[in-house]
Amino acid sequence: MDFSDKFEVVFEDNHLVIVNKRSGILVQGDETGDKALPDYIKDYLRVKYNKPGNIFAGVVHRLDRPVSGLVVIAKTSKALERMNEIFRERKVEKVYWAIVGNKPPELSGKLVHWMKKDGKVNVSRTYDNQIKDSLRAELDYQMVGKSGELYLLEVNPHTGRHHQIRSQLSSMGCPIKGDVKYGFSEKNGDHSICLHARRLKFIHPVKKEPIELIADLPGSGAWGKFKMFE
Repeated sequence: MDFSDKFEVVFEDNHLVIVNKRSGILVQGDETGDKALPDYIKDYLRVKYNKPGNIFAGVVHRLDRPVSGLVVIAKTSKALERMNEIFRERKVEKVYWAIVGNKPPELSGKLVHWMKKDGKVNVSRTYDNQIKDSLRAELDYQMVGKSGELYLLEVNPHTGRHHQIRSQLSSMGCPIKGDVKYGFSEKNGDHSICLHARRLKFIHPVKKEPIELIADLPGSGAWGKFKMFE
């Protein structure tokens, strides 16, 4: 069974499987009822190890459906519990790459906002000052390169808010290519947005060894213009 159109495995041991998720794949099930990444991972493990019966595949963190890149799946409940703690205590370094349609006001900088989710329309709005029920959101960014009218940004979020990068970059005047929900002018043909979870760095929850992984950029669309920066 070929899973290459769903994900690429970039790391696997007895405790974790970490994949480069393709855009369009759900990380957790939703009202659409579409098959989600953990179910594809279970199929992959079932085929690879010829393993009948129940298989554990626990989601450690989320990526939005139209986003590609690194996702950590725990293969045991013990690993899931420890990885959840690592993410909760922010003992993980996350780096994203984003293609935006406007040049940022500065080549690098820090964005600090207060964010509030509007569940009715599944959008998070950013505010310059704290309002009721809002949460602080912070990220650093730097411009990596330019191609035509498109700009590649590297983003390091320091908090993990709903749609944080999408909303904060839009508030800076740099909506992500294809992200019409946050102000880009048109959708990408494959309904992806040009946001990619590029790098993860953390201490393995069981082996206590440093793990640093990089996910290759998608091979289609605007990403091809920035392959030279990989």
